[in-house]
Amino acid sequence: MDGARSVDKGREGTRRDSGGGERLADWADGRLGIYTLAKANLRKVFPDHWSFMLGEVCLYSFLVLILTGVYLTLFFEPSGVEVVYNGSYEPLNGVLMTRAYESALEISFDVRGGLLIRQIHHWAALVFVAGMLVHMMRVFFTGAYRKPREVNWLFGWTLLMLGLITGLTGYSLPDDLLSGTGVRFAQGAILSIPVVGTYISFFLFGGEFPGHDIISRFFPIHVLLLPGIMLGLVVAHLILVFYHKHTQYPGPGRDQKSVVGMPFMPVYMAKAGGFFFLVFGVLSLMGAIATINPVWAFGPYRPDLVTTGAQPDWYLGFSEGLIRVMPGWEINAFGHTLVLGVLIPFSLFPLIMLAIAVYPFVEAWITGDKREHHILDRPRNVPVRTALGVAWLSLYGVLLIGGGNDIVATHLHLSINSITWFVRIGFFVVPVLAFVVTKRICLGLQRRDRDKVLHGRETGVIKRLPHGEYVEVHAPLSQEQLHTLTQHEQAPPYETGPRVDANGVTRRVKGSQRLRARLARAMYGPDSHIPKPTAEEYRELTSGEHHH
Repeated sequence: MDGARSVDKGREGTRRDSGGGERLADWADGRLGIYTLAKANLRKVFPDHWSFMLGEVCLYSFLVLILTGVYLTLFFEPSGVEVVYNGSYEPLNGVLMTRAYESALEISFDVRGGLLIRQIHHWAALVFVAGMLVHMMRVFFTGAYRKPREVNWLFGWTLLMLGLITGLTGYSLPDDLLSGTGVRFAQGAILSIPVVGTYISFFLFGGEFPGHDIISRFFPIHVLLLPGIMLGLVVAHLILVFYHKHTQYPGPGRDQKSVVGMPFMPVYMAKAGGFFFLVFGVLSLMGAIATINPVWAFGPYRPDLVTTGAQPDWYLGFSEGLIRVMPGWEINAFGHTLVLGVLIPFSLFPLIMLAIAVYPFVEAWITGDKREHHILDRPRNVPVRTALGVAWLSLYGVLLIGGGNDIVATHLHLSINSITWFVRIGFFVVPVLAFVVTKRICLGLQRRDRDKVLHGRETGVIKRLPHGEYVEVHAPLSQEQLHTLTQHEQAPPYETGPRVDANGVTRRVKGSQRLRARLARAMYGPDSHIPKPTAEEYRELTSGEHHH
């Protein structure tokens, strides 16, 4: 007992001698379990590759958006009440405008640093959506969405969709002529919805367009509802990244059970902290030297005016391009008009985005692969998937031209009708061409990899053999390079099997199974890959006189 008491006394003495920081840490650990949590996660290994920074660009742009948005919220007044402007920007003095537009002008000209913060906020929004799109394309092309990361793919897709909606609501808040034209465009698309379109428009705008409620309704959606949901999704996304461990590119020592890289603390945290300030600095520089959304140049919104060259932010140009180039088809029946020229493209946009959301599950169904995947694919080794991604990006580019057909026409001195017809034809032709060309490029790269494995790397040295033949000397690849070029799997595609069994009985095959088999042959059949060299081929060609 005396020994036990002496030990207890020693511990008490240690606690008394410890500093305030240690006592606070002990107190927090006893109630929150911080030490155990930190010990399990702060030494987690993260692989190092430049493409992984794309996700960090999204995260840091989102943080900049929150910081600058809080500052702007302090000065912006989301009111549709009409006032007569009498402020610092003299060209608009005496002009009737809403209080929302007036407060946007005050932020730009009267609030210290207001214009800089406004422009940083807008640039950060563009970079945030661009970062999400490029990050998701990296995930798509490398197959990082496969099990167990399908849910994280859905989180990222939802963040992208919410980012588009948040951008639209924020773009509309200043109530200048440019943003008002965009809102009018959205209202016209809503009206094209059969039966309920008029009711939705009246509910959203509080009556006939433009109403007096749209700004006050957009404001809490933009600054509270959508950012709150997005913040929760970002946290959930990061938690799943930690839980599943990070994906990594193929290389020596890397497999489905081990990760090669640097610990999260302190190496990765130091890099992440520096990269955050780099992103913040670049956004600040862009906000300081590159003017964006000069609301004073357009004037306040008036329903009877439309700005020349009214353009949405680039990430919504896809949807506007669909509507601008669609023929003005209408159906008139029973005293009602169904505007197909708006309804069809307005419906296509969410359908195309929905296809992106469900793709991981469709691919898993086609392959029947239920294993976990932590090693990324090289895009060239899955030509059909890579070609599908490039085809989608080419479609987006074509429709972006359609969304800005007036700007393209005026700047390049072209006919707007010619541009519209180019987009209409390109909508069907360009993605197909992009698919075919991308697939052939991937197959060509696979052939080059096969030749490099079997014959080695070209050195540029020409050697003459004793019998007079000239050959180029090839240097053998390292084991690391050989592993990278040959580690991918080439599993046979799913097949339904013979229709007639050994007893001559016809086996029933479901339509879904036949569809799955056709898709599997198209995506993973013999025409979608170049066979990897076998060990026997490698030994035969790299031994003796066959290797130069």
